[in-house]
Amino acid sequence: MNRSNVLRLVDPPDGWRDQLVNAAIVAGLGAFTTLAAMTAAGIRADPLTALIAAGVSAGINFFTSLAIQRGLKERE
Repeated sequence: MNRSNVLRLVDPPDGWRDQLVNAAIVAGLGAFTTLAAMTAAGIRADPLTALIAAGVSAGINFFTSLAIQRGLKERE
């Protein structure tokens, strides 16, 4: 079974729309994971600093997810 066909990572049914939704989900997961990790580690940063860190994480995850889905970067 080809995993890409099951998860529809390379060619989802609605093309760009589904890929943007998938990327947004991954970005949100990255942002909230960053905030949770900072809290669990006891990092008491300024709230603005925490939001910037979460935003950077979300941006990296968003564009990496799009690059993988569009076939611009091979999955490891």
